[in-house]
Amino acid sequence: MLASRRSLVLGATVLAAPALAQSWPQRPVRLIVPYAPGGGTDVFARALAEGLRPLLGQPVLVENRAGASGIVGSEMVSRAEPDGQVFLVDTGSHALNPYVMPSLPYNTQRDFTPVALLSRFPMLLAAGASQPFATAMQLVEAAKAAPSTIGFGTSDAAISYAGNLFARLADIRMVEVSYRGAGPMLNDLIAGHLPTSWNSTVAALPHIQSGRIRALGVSTKERTALLPDVPTLAEAGIAGYEFAGWYGMLGPANLPGAIAARMGAAIQEALRDAAIRQRLLGIGADLQPLGPDEFRTFLVEEDARWSRAAREGLIARAQ
Repeated sequence: MLASRRSLVLGATVLAAPALAQSWPQRPVRLIVPYAPGGGTDVFARALAEGLRPLLGQPVLVENRAGASGIVGSEMVSRAEPDGQVFLVDTGSHALNPYVMPSLPYNTQRDFTPVALLSRFPMLLAAGASQPFATAMQLVEAAKAAPSTIGFGTSDAAISYAGNLFARLADIRMVEVSYRGAGPMLNDLIAGHLPTSWNSTVAALPHIQSGRIRALGVSTKERTALLPDVPTLAEAGIAGYEFAGWYGMLGPANLPGAIAARMGAAIQEALRDAAIRQRLLGIGADLQPLGPDEFRTFLVEEDARWSRAAREGLIARAQ
């Protein structure tokens, strides 16, 4: 009598996990992207969904639920039934949000089940093609000459960290402009309404290749093979700069381990498909997926990293 209906459903689901995993999925699977269409997470999720459909034998649908640095879509998944029909495709902001947001309507560790680390990727500092700076140091010089006048666009907490780390290490003051997703942000960058932005390679690469935006530097320790002429930010003169983003898939808490394992195996197979792999590698994804157990360990390490960064004053909680 004291147990809630949800608790009873969870208990039944866990007990029936092996049988459920064998028959799963029997309905369309939904991948929730907590950002606006057109960004790197959205692009990656749609390519992955294409690869998963024939493997799962059901439609795999991508839904954009943008808002509050990924919180709106994440909350939706945290409240979903753990039956393997709804998953979250998110970025490193999932692990960072507890340390930068005033509060969250969920617990990033207790209310989700790790399914797979999908990809790591470098961040790109980019400028609109019409902007007067062609290198990272020219941007730094312009920002020092006119403090707090040059904006940089961000679309989630991890990308915000990348931009603020750049400003801190370069000893400059810039104005952060937050967007609901990389798609709208890139539109403003291309149109000249926004001077600079931080982006995943997945989102920015097509626009760099078309000449609509200009890459000033990559965030990782090594250059990316997709843009071999673009220096790392450390090479460009920002000593000590190094940061990488990631995409991952999570389900609601209490998702049966057998379903998480089956989805993880399907992801591994989908990302081995030559057409899907070429498509994702061609937009900057680093395809070295991790399964549920390895991803869980990775998330614990990420949480410890951001906790340490918060203690050391490298990130600040929003007001």
